[in-house]
Amino acid sequence: MPFITQLQEDNTMSKQIHVGAVAVGGGAPVSIQSMCNTPTQDVERTVSQILRLEQAGCQIIRVAVPDMDAARAIGPIRRRIHIPLVADIHFDYRLALECVRQGVDKIRINPGNIGSAEKVRAVADACRDRGIPIRIGVNGGSLERELLQKYGGVTAQALVDSALGHVRLLNDCNFDDICISVKCSHVPVNMAAYRMLHEQTHYPLHLGVTEAGTPRLGVLKSAIGIGGLLCQGIGDTIRVSLTADPEEEVRAALDILSAAGLRKTGPDLISCPTCGRTRYDMIPIAREVERRLQGCTKPITVAVMGCVVNGPGEARAADVGIAGGDGEGLLFRHGEILRKVPQDKLVDALMDEIDKL
Repeated sequence: MPFITQLQEDNTMSKQIHVGAVAVGGGAPVSIQSMCNTPTQDVERTVSQILRLEQAGCQIIRVAVPDMDAARAIGPIRRRIHIPLVADIHFDYRLALECVRQGVDKIRINPGNIGSAEKVRAVADACRDRGIPIRIGVNGGSLERELLQKYGGVTAQALVDSALGHVRLLNDCNFDDICISVKCSHVPVNMAAYRMLHEQTHYPLHLGVTEAGTPRLGVLKSAIGIGGLLCQGIGDTIRVSLTADPEEEVRAALDILSAAGLRKTGPDLISCPTCGRTRYDMIPIAREVERRLQGCTKPITVAVMGCVVNGPGEARAADVGIAGGDGEGLLFRHGEILRKVPQDKLVDALMDEIDKL
């Protein structure tokens, strides 16, 4: 059955799959994923890292499965963690079958890379029998040679053609419990490919910018490439790929979801960029407020403004905030001035007011 051509009239919502207990797509909240960088066969190190990632806010975790030792570690790992586990597999269909036997929650594999139609069907049948979804993960760095030749390199259309080709292989096996990603390191191409898929299929989309780099530039690329799509209503689950500790990926993902207005997990700090009207040393004060807000879980908006004339009005939507002046500042709530405070007491006064909320 040609599932990918049967588009519904309402193209705003993807179909829903379940990765363990986490719903993906179909209007479910956008979930956060990451990937372990420990050797999967080292169960103790891998479990320890996953438990830290759970605390950081990770909701789905993926591990590499390059060999049978790693595949056999899936069961012991899964029994000791609390979030769904995804096995990342390339080329060898037997690794996928072993991960299914071990109780994995999702398989990430490209059917076209594992050999004959019989091997693809064996994986599809095993996953269907256990209710395990498959993510088709296309990367710009591993596109099929014929597509690179056809389109002259990594293009959005080449990424989409590759993804839909893999989808057809699973559809031919009567398998439709699918999620798709089409990642490359060039943000405009990445975004264009996801927009095309959003228009052509209702499978849930796993967003990411692959090989985004170290945190400074990688977070920026991801904020544009992931956040920009989320603001258009595209995407169901995300991974921020950074050359860093995976916990940094989770923190960045939380920030992106917050900036896109999709999740409120703690304070939203807004602060003005300063200008010639600023009459106090605002930058270190804003940094100190940011530091002292770490660990706060209240879903509030906190403002640090530089001008006592415009500050309270500009931050009217804030729950609480401060605006500086010459030697003193204003403490305000919802745009209403509460009192004047000496400049060296501004941060303390702000934090005291936050404690009351």
